[in-house]
Amino acid sequence: MKLTATLIAKDKGDLFKALKPEIKQLNTKRSKIVCLQKKDNVEFNIECEDSTAMRATLNGITKLITVYEKVDKNV
Repeated sequence: MKLTATLIAKDKGDLFKALKPEIKQLNTKRSKIVCLQKKDNVEFNIECEDSTAMRATLNGITKLITVYEKVDKNV
């Protein structure tokens, strides 16, 4: 079963620049991610082969965003 999701994050800074190289590493045989910058948002378009791959991909993205938030607060 193919699954798709779109995750939109508000970007007040350099979220897109910070995450773009890391997002490439989350692409696998079972999941594909396209990261786009739109005005003041970053959009993640995700397509996965199964629910396990979707869960792992979403967890990977949210972990990267969490790291970005923590670094951004300390800068």
